[in-house]
Amino acid sequence: MILEPDKRTGTNEAGYAAYCPTLGLADGGDTIEEAIANMKKLIEFHLECLIKEKQPLPVDSEEEIVVTTKVHIPKDQNFSFA
Repeated sequence: MILEPDKRTGTNEAGYAAYCPTLGLADGGDTIEEAIANMKKLIEFHLECLIKEKQPLPVDSEEEIVVTTKVHIPKDQNFSFA
């Protein structure tokens, strides 16, 4: 599960988006805890449906790479954050 801060469409209120790329699912919540709880329910429901329909369950790839990096932006450049 991938979790990140998000802004609600239409209201611009702060919240959290949760993604499960392996299953192609997304959900969210007002708090981290709510986003995780909502996502867990969605994953359980999705897996139950796949099992009921006798569909194969997707498996995470065995290789995952997570990278965080910092870059330098010259002070004399005009920019804004999205």
